[in-house]
Amino acid sequence: MNISITARKFKALDSLKEFVNDEVLSLEKFYDEIMKAEVVLSFQHNQNSIKVAEIMLTVPGQVLKASEETEDFKKSVTACVEKLGRQLDKLKTKRTVRSVPDDKD
Repeated sequence: MNISITARKFKALDSLKEFVNDEVLSLEKFYDEIMKAEVVLSFQHNQNSIKVAEIMLTVPGQVLKASEETEDFKKSVTACVEKLGRQLDKLKTKRTVRSVPDDKD
């Protein structure tokens, strides 16, 4: 899986990049066919210090997105990963159900 991390309006520390990388890699346990992940970290309001994390996952035939706003980048990324985990689980369930043939004969 290719992971690209973009920090808007600030320079992300290496520790934050490693945390994001580890969190996104943990999504592979839900779905093996993730091709690409794009992570965007930004500030919504500088004075209120609201941090926004957006993650877009590319899987065959679809793009899954999640966005979260909190007071900390790590919380935002963790919440996005949880949302994407649920989306991937649902996608995997749908594909499994469609691939099982009906035996009503």
